[in-house]
Amino acid sequence: MPELVVNVDHIATLRQARNTSYPDPVAAAALAELAGAHGIVAHLRGDRRHIQDRDVRILRETVQNRLTIEMAATPEMLKIALEIKPDAVTLVPEKEEELTTEGGLDMIKNDVSKYINALKKAEIPVCIFIDPDFDQITAAHAANADMIEIHTGAFCDAKTKVERETEFASISEAAAFGARLNLIVNAGHGICYKTMPAFKQIKEIHEFSIGHSIISRASLVGMENAVKEMLSLMK
Repeated sequence: MPELVVNVDHIATLRQARNTSYPDPVAAAALAELAGAHGIVAHLRGDRRHIQDRDVRILRETVQNRLTIEMAATPEMLKIALEIKPDAVTLVPEKEEELTTEGGLDMIKNDVSKYINALKKAEIPVCIFIDPDFDQITAAHAANADMIEIHTGAFCDAKTKVERETEFASISEAAAFGARLNLIVNAGHGICYKTMPAFKQIKEIHEFSIGHSIISRASLVGMENAVKEMLSLMK
């Protein structure tokens, strides 16, 4: 069975909407782990629109399983990662005006090898959030990444059967290709309770990173129930 890591960014989004001290993503992370989550993810953006520096520092001290920090490949974020030393770092693209991460990191146009090397020198495994594209995966492998997280948004947002089938085939083929390169293959973005069952066909996926869907469900049924429901769909 693949593993589930829960992204707690949108707990922080709700908090920052009123600039209050609650709800606390640290508390949400603890509840997610108690419900069976294998790890916690937090994206510390340059604009600090949701997760704050305080959050990642406390999460580093309190997460019981593993903590993954998503971050852009910038000197500021590298410095923070080297100080906090999460269990893994996922490099992602960022745009100031984007509603959420819009696509994978372009490994062909962006040379992030110095960031990968610096993180690995500090014994922090590196994952690249990447589109299901063979050239991009090859570039991630060449840059010495340990893992890839395949961007699943195009499949999860597809409106037609043909589009869904096309996008799913791309993800499946990308996962198999990444595995052949001895990369650990993860997946995330847009996965929800309706789309999760389809991914059970892809045996190469080691870990699913899910945030918005679980946090949305948690607002109605509670974090522990929301996590357990997702885990049950993954079995």
